[in-house]
Amino acid sequence: MGSRHASGDGGDSDDGTTSERDATRLLAMLIRSGQIRLITQDRSLDFMDDDDDDDDYEPYIECKPEADKCPDTKAIDKSELKQQMLGQAGLKHDASLPTAVSVNRLLRKRSLGRCSQGHFTPNDCAMLGANYLPNQMEIVARLNSKVFCGTYSKDGNVFLSACQDQYLRLYDVTKERFHKFREIRARDVGWSIIDTAFSPDGCFLIYSSWSECIHLCNIYGDYDTHQALNLRPGDGHFCAFSVKFSSDNSEILAGANDGHLYIYDREKNDRILRIDAHEDDISAVCFADDSSHIIFSGADDGLCKVWDRRMLGDDNATPVGILAGHQDGITYIDSKGDSRHLITNSKDQSIKLWDMRNFSSRNTIDKCRRAVASQHWDYRWQSAPRRSKRKSISGDSSLMTYRGHGVLHTLIRCHFSPTFSTGQRYIYTGCGTGKVVIYDVLTGEVVSKLHAHHETVRDVSWHPYEPKLISTSWDGTHGLWTYQKDDYPEDEDPEDSESSDDDDTDIFRAFRRKSRRLQDQRRQQERRQQRMVINI
Repeated sequence: MGSRHASGDGGDSDDGTTSERDATRLLAMLIRSGQIRLITQDRSLDFMDDDDDDDDYEPYIECKPEADKCPDTKAIDKSELKQQMLGQAGLKHDASLPTAVSVNRLLRKRSLGRCSQGHFTPNDCAMLGANYLPNQMEIVARLNSKVFCGTYSKDGNVFLSACQDQYLRLYDVTKERFHKFREIRARDVGWSIIDTAFSPDGCFLIYSSWSECIHLCNIYGDYDTHQALNLRPGDGHFCAFSVKFSSDNSEILAGANDGHLYIYDREKNDRILRIDAHEDDISAVCFADDSSHIIFSGADDGLCKVWDRRMLGDDNATPVGILAGHQDGITYIDSKGDSRHLITNSKDQSIKLWDMRNFSSRNTIDKCRRAVASQHWDYRWQSAPRRSKRKSISGDSSLMTYRGHGVLHTLIRCHFSPTFSTGQRYIYTGCGTGKVVIYDVLTGEVVSKLHAHHETVRDVSWHPYEPKLISTSWDGTHGLWTYQKDDYPEDEDPEDSESSDDDDTDIFRAFRRKSRRLQDQRRQQERRQQRMVINI
């Protein structure tokens, strides 16, 4: 996805140049659709232009993302976000969130009246979620084409799937079920369904593709609503890569490959705004919170722009601020929902956490633009260049950078984990290697890598209230990840992991340890006796 300005009509070009450009676009389309595949044994094959400086050349590598051994936490350690998360957990400002919390310990504290409110608080429940992170997958749907989107509804009762076979499938996921109750044939689809979204009331959905229209469909009822909402773009091939409902259900926000933001008024049934927002394809849009006043947009120009919906108009298309720090295009944006913090996923193989109150300087924005312009690879069919591991841009205003996943082949999504079950202490994302990667928000460390798919995981959705998530992969499957307890080894005492501050409340602890040691001794003696019998 090159710059839309750089790839214009080319009126001054001769017929030969135009033909080469058309052939290149056709080849890119065929590779992207999987109809042809490049095969080479030379891993250092140069895909760059002939006029590139040889000194800048670096060979391409396979998608083998590596996590930072020592993530830089200087910015987030000083942030208000860390103090807020520690305060919710009842910890001091210089502490760190525990990797796991003992259920027995919390029960004892409650029985002794040591809980602040006499019962488990939502934060206590969220802290317990660290004990039950999903770790085992079961395939719940197997389709015949690449699956692009998979999302839980806001209440967690419905799961929406969008596949390259041009079908939208709705599943009832209540009471441990995964039952398909509706199937919708998408209209006017070019290549695949690209994005989907639930309406705030959960009664409708929208989807987008390579089409001038996004489409609105009902979820429930005996009737069928399938309405085309024309965004009325300019000339040329058009796709809305990202679509979202406003929280009051009155407007639909879209970001498109022509670099424009579109706002569609549902009451007027017409597109009311078209804002020239970015210099390249807009891959992601998002509302900051339920007020729907603040809008985030991210594009292939590597910039995340912040907009005030109340100020947008035909005569005002200026962002409130810009967040710069990525060295390649942005593929997805997710908001924490607190009107301040957001994350962006990027083709530079990283996720960044931002505080929207800390905008980037003009100098940093210019450095970001130059870094993105220097990229000469296509993430859809090439491996990531080593240069994506270079040092961060000076002046990068992000709070934290997360590395350990690969962003290749498609617009891979990332999200904050749910508030109810985890307190949003994790960030999770798909990966070009077929994994689901879970990061700790405050430390930047990889908490878990879930691997069971054979191809790229494009989308992941965590249930809003239960400890389970569904991964959506290009291998044509949806995988349901749930928690399964690992048995303790015989020589490991789970009680040893509890902190010493509970010694005064658990007077039977020493006796339990002694009893467990005696049981281990008996088992070992029984094994020795069995071996003796076998030898005899």
